[in-house]
Amino acid sequence: MLRRLSVRDIVLIETLDLDFEPGLGAMTGETGAGKSILLDALGAALGARVAGSLVRAGASSGTATAEFDVVPNHPAWDWLREQGYEIEDETLILRRVIGEEGRSRAFVNDQPASVSALRTLGAMLVEIHGQFDDRSLTNPAAHGFLLDAYAGLEKRVKKVRKLHASWRSAEKELVTGRAEIEDARADADYVRHSVEELEELAPESDEEATLDAERRSMQRAVSIADDVSKAADALGVKGAEGRIAEAVRWLDMAAPKADGRLDASLSALDRTMTEMSEAMREVDAAMEALSVDPNVLEQIEERLFALRGLARKHRMSVTDLATLRSKMTERLAFIEAGEERLIALEKAAKDSHEAYLAEARGLSAARQKSAGGLDKAVMAELPPLKLERAKFRTEITTNEDGGTADGIDRVSFTVATNPGSPFGPIDKTASGGELSRFLLALKVCLVGNANDKTTIIFDEIDRGVGGATAAAIGARLRRLGDAGQALVITHAPQVAAEASMHWRINKSVTKQGKKEVTTTRVTILSRDERVAELARMLAGETVTDEAHKAALSLLKDVPAA
Repeated sequence: MLRRLSVRDIVLIETLDLDFEPGLGAMTGETGAGKSILLDALGAALGARVAGSLVRAGASSGTATAEFDVVPNHPAWDWLREQGYEIEDETLILRRVIGEEGRSRAFVNDQPASVSALRTLGAMLVEIHGQFDDRSLTNPAAHGFLLDAYAGLEKRVKKVRKLHASWRSAEKELVTGRAEIEDARADADYVRHSVEELEELAPESDEEATLDAERRSMQRAVSIADDVSKAADALGVKGAEGRIAEAVRWLDMAAPKADGRLDASLSALDRTMTEMSEAMREVDAAMEALSVDPNVLEQIEERLFALRGLARKHRMSVTDLATLRSKMTERLAFIEAGEERLIALEKAAKDSHEAYLAEARGLSAARQKSAGGLDKAVMAELPPLKLERAKFRTEITTNEDGGTADGIDRVSFTVATNPGSPFGPIDKTASGGELSRFLLALKVCLVGNANDKTTIIFDEIDRGVGGATAAAIGARLRRLGDAGQALVITHAPQVAAEASMHWRINKSVTKQGKKEVTTTRVTILSRDERVAELARMLAGETVTDEAHKAALSLLKDVPAA
């Protein structure tokens, strides 16, 4: 329910704060007083398109703020939570700040928001209807919503939408699965051959580095072993060891005759032979450690070359071959299980469609059953609204092949406005004034039925009618207000008299220095002020005693202020 509308610097309004209550509220005033400005300001707060011209002359910006009391289970709260807003109150405040250049900023409970967010929330909280609006009756897509609201079918519609979403999702998975399977079949031979190669080679993720390190180590060993072998030969019996041994023999033969002169040399050579033997043992040990099996080295090099060759073939690093093996194996399994998977996807899509159709058929049957009741209820409301010669009929066309999120039905309101005339679409057959009254009749029929919208605003729905018809419109607007909250901008005193709250909108011109300033003001009226306003509406500029008495008569059910 709309609780307050605050306006700052919008067109002719400098400062305005309006408080609202449940029931019917009426706004009256002379033509041009600025009633449309209020709707423009409210529309701005609800996310409507705005221009810089909406900002009051001389101001740098204008602000429109709409405050709502919203019940805890209202869908607006669910939507806000889905969008990530942190709001834990029963009060919802939509605010729009408009710059003189036309750009604007939006806020939801003082949290920055997009204009589209205001528009979405506004559509959940308020309905605004004028003679020439493009919703409800002039939008055939909304006819099904109105029938469902009358019949209390919202929960069934929600279930159908959920099943429709599941069906469409299953269909999408089927289409995607078919395409994937067809693509997989196209390169099945390549995948199978690749899997065979990869399975045969069985690459490991860190294998290249290990093999390369072993290969380099063995290559270094081969190079060192050659040098060590040459050193061993130089030290052996055919080398240094043999020559020293031969020198020792010659010295041993000469020593007895040398009177001890060779003893030191023989001792040194003996020590040398001992060190030489130790060196030869170490060299032999090194040669054994550095021995390389050429077959092993060849095997390492062949595997390393094979891995790098396969990696080049697939245009990737050797490290990624293990991952490719896993993916290719999965893809081959996918190809081989393709038919089975396709059958499962087709069954899922079929089952989802059948579940949707079953629920949609039930919803269609409920709509067919309720349509007659809606037609009778609307027809009963037409005579007092000066549509006694008109006929209203709900037509439902069913097409199971063209199911939508709202079911398999196309709901259309048709009317015949004159006796003998054929039925035609309501938006093509009824005039603007007739459309407004048809809409009012429908809304009255919906009173007491589930409806998330709690505030309905009518802009001059009574244009072109008067007397008993205007009184009938007022009575029905009051019923709408009693069921929640309704606001009406009206020129008909019979309508204004039905309101529980009445505001007068007037325009005044004041001088500020040498400059004249035009301002629109909105004033809530007491009972006596309402009598005067209704008398003005009845009589015009000159209010007669008869008009005053008539105004009192219209307000006979309104308690004194």
